Amino acid sequence: MAVSMVHEASTSITRYTNHIFLSFRGTDTRKNFTDHLYTALMQAGIYTFRDDERIEKGKNIKDKIEKAILHESKIFIVVFSKNYASSTWCLNELVKILEYRKSSQHIDLPVFYDVNPAQVKKQTGSYAEAFARHEESFKSEKDMVQKWRAALK
Repeated sequence: MAVSMVHEASTSITRYTNHIFLSFRGTDTRKNFTDHLYTALMQAGIYTFRDDERIEKGKNIKDKIEKAILHESKIFIVVFSKNYASSTWCLNELVKILEYRKSSQHIDLPVFYDVNPAQVKKQTGSYAEAFARHEESFKSEKDMVQKWRAALK
């Protein structure tokens, strides 16, 4: 059902290179859930961006991902998993997606893989542990840590 809903939405998207942008923690889901989701979407004709495709070696990955978020994708699937919050890369992607949402009409679809939505929103369990490490590592950048926290709520 979800794939057919996304397929219907994607057929009306003509100015985007990708119908979908996948945000996920690679160590948690790349070789299982995310890989299966990506394959199913591509087989259904739904062009999907994930960070290990379409980025040539040696290219600036940050710029490519920002371009995919801001200019090339209409639908964003964020796969929240146990270690999603431990990745500053993932958190920065999420902040960028949510900032873009303020000025556009794109679709966000959260997926909770092996993690309770309340744990993400309330930042408990592995999310609390990740933020304790971030607050220690980014003492001089408290605003950034607060942006990450706000993005998960």
